[in-house]
Amino acid sequence: MKTRHIGNDTVGRVEVGAIGLGLMTFDQSGTQPREQLADTVRAALDAGVTLFDTADAYGPGEEKGEGAQGENERLIASLLDELGVRDQVLLATKGGHVRTDGGGWDTDSSADHLRQAVDASLGRLGVEQIALWQHHRPDPKVPYEDVVGTLKEIADSGKVARIGLSNANPEQIRLAHSVLGDALVSVQNQFSPAFRSSRPEIDVCTELGLAFLPWSPLGGLGDAKDLAEKHPAFARTAEQRGVSAQQVALAWELAQSPIVIPIPGAKRPTSITDSAAAADLELTADELAALDAD
Repeated sequence: MKTRHIGNDTVGRVEVGAIGLGLMTFDQSGTQPREQLADTVRAALDAGVTLFDTADAYGPGEEKGEGAQGENERLIASLLDELGVRDQVLLATKGGHVRTDGGGWDTDSSADHLRQAVDASLGRLGVEQIALWQHHRPDPKVPYEDVVGTLKEIADSGKVARIGLSNANPEQIRLAHSVLGDALVSVQNQFSPAFRSSRPEIDVCTELGLAFLPWSPLGGLGDAKDLAEKHPAFARTAEQRGVSAQQVALAWELAQSPIVIPIPGAKRPTSITDSAAAADLELTADELAALDAD
């Protein structure tokens, strides 16, 4: 697979596959037996996918409520160990989002919580240093400049190799970059055919040399009927190229900027193998123009 990079000479520049894997929906429910998830990890690595993205708040929530905190981290760490592939993966996680009773979500960006979140993730992932730790979401209860100050403290602690932001706007990205400098390496925001309002964040990341990791990058494609009605250019290009609409969407995102690394979710080997193939799909200028206008 073609590669892109995260980081820089100061904190370490890491080459990763141009397509990553989002782990939010990974769990061991009845529809996702452990062997299926292990096969998905194997298929991802076989296809050149090396950026795996989790978060301390990911996990089946309705049944476990607050107990879902950390479930996904434990799961992916155990799978990587079981397969003996730890050294093949850049494993990223996040903190600042918390689970509540009933499966709900809340934010906590207090300095004490973020410090504790880093320590807890270190333990669950079984590492001495987190390769990429991301602040999950702005907290309306905590001024962003205070959050950035805590991120600086965390970066200086040596417990994380690199810092990322998630769900941040251009002003927040610039503020964080002014304080964190080279320690800040990435921004993870929603971007997809159906959700394009993060284009300004892509532009800022391109300017500052930060990786941009679109979450939910396949949003809006839906079934064949929805695709034809809502995104006909994606449907038409997929048919003409003989590939899936998902591949077209990811190739279109990769073409937005060389700093873009989409992280589609997958729970089956076939899904991540199909997504990974998008890294080799070169869209023409006319195709890109049609997709941009779709």
